[in-house]
Amino acid sequence: MQCYLCKFIPPRDDFLATMTPPEQDWMSQHGAYLDDLTARGIVVAHGPVMEPSGGYGVSLWRIAEGEDIAALTAGDPIIRNGVGHYEHFPMLSLKSRD
Repeated sequence: MQCYLCKFIPPRDDFLATMTPPEQDWMSQHGAYLDDLTARGIVVAHGPVMEPSGGYGVSLWRIAEGEDIAALTAGDPIIRNGVGHYEHFPMLSLKSRD
């Protein structure tokens, strides 16, 4: 298995407070996408991080050898709609309760 910490970088610092109606819809789809991957055991955990300088999203992934993390995050509805981007950080291991 390959493990990653992925950081969703929104398009602007105040994104969570200033989302347009289409962005709100895409963010809802983004959450559902990650929830589905969590239910399937691909995403271990995900959620928003609130920092004074601006929020962002974090997710922990455990994927099969040979799978491409960039391709998986490119399938996220928020990314498919051109809003923000992901940064991917390989992890040496990922331990969880499951």
